[in-house]
Amino acid sequence: MTAFKLVPARTIAGAIADAAERWRDADFPARVRATQRIAERTGYSIPVVEYALDRLFFSIDNAALEAVITGELGDAEILDGFRPRAGRTDAWARPIGTVGIISSRTTIGVALPAAIFALCAKCNVLVKDREDSLISSFFETLREERGEFEEAARAELWSSDDQNVPSLDSFDAVVAFGRTETLAAVRNALRPEARFIGFGSRASAGYVSRESLSGTDAASEIARGAARDIVLYETEGCLSLHVLFVEDGGVVNAAAFTEILQKEIARANIEFPRAAAAQDRVQHVSHARALGDFRKAAGGSALAEPPPFLPRLAHAIGVSKPGDALDYLRRHGLALEGFATSGNRSDIIDFAVAAGAARLTRFGELQDPPLAGEHGGRPRIAEFVRWVDKTF
Repeated sequence: MTAFKLVPARTIAGAIADAAERWRDADFPARVRATQRIAERTGYSIPVVEYALDRLFFSIDNAALEAVITGELGDAEILDGFRPRAGRTDAWARPIGTVGIISSRTTIGVALPAAIFALCAKCNVLVKDREDSLISSFFETLREERGEFEEAARAELWSSDDQNVPSLDSFDAVVAFGRTETLAAVRNALRPEARFIGFGSRASAGYVSRESLSGTDAASEIARGAARDIVLYETEGCLSLHVLFVEDGGVVNAAAFTEILQKEIARANIEFPRAAAAQDRVQHVSHARALGDFRKAAGGSALAEPPPFLPRLAHAIGVSKPGDALDYLRRHGLALEGFATSGNRSDIIDFAVAAGAARLTRFGELQDPPLAGEHGGRPRIAEFVRWVDKTF
């Protein structure tokens, strides 16, 4: 048994929380270096990168880690050595083994929650890092907290052309982020008994109810949150707001709300400046808006057009009921990750569930998921353990 396996899970979680606390400081040297590298890799402006790192590291603390572990695996005793789940005396949780994690090229730090929960499950972890070395840098901080992470937490940068690329069939579980074809290739390279945890490309949507459009002030508050959900990360992430449904019948109609939204996007662009890499796409955005205006003038329906998936641009659509929005998503084959709404009407919630959304929240909070949230509708730590029946 390795030294890492002898460390109590509660101690592992505490060390991770302590390392994350150091990374909350914008002046922490390792974070300063990582911030610059992330900005260079993604092209995102520094304020956007800082926002992403704040959301990531402020979400990681002892309470959040323990809540996930006990919520998915059992009572608090699990933190001291993987004792039986509450209410069960015939099964014990054990680490699944060695976990490989293949990071996304877009979402900042998306691999980190999977990595820290695999570590809390006492698995050895190898992350395919990105060029900014964010995960490698955080793992260095972990090793400063406890030397046992030296053997358990590793992150490397490689490409499929490298001669020494790790073999995927050496892992007991693999977490991968990417397009459908990428995930299929990864899955096919694993051993049949290995666990595959794949997260494909998704979009997010929002629904503004007629009741919430009771006046200009109320509409502006909703639009302010929606604008943040749109502009952050150049609308590239699965939690970016890509399509926005505005219900007919409010005091503020869909056309007026769209105008308010454009003003709020302009304000959000000041708080979170546009990415350098997206500057050359401004013309495409302007063209998409002009084309949309032309089609409306010609009597065309926004329901017929898919989202443009361009930086800082969401497809705003007027609808009479949630069923219209559901028909639109199904017609264009949009799989949802997040769903923002301005109210909690049961038919709107039913629509979000029917659309397959994995996260329901308010406008302005799409890009701030809690650590305990089930990314892609999947658990955080339960997939990194095996339940072993105890018959003696």
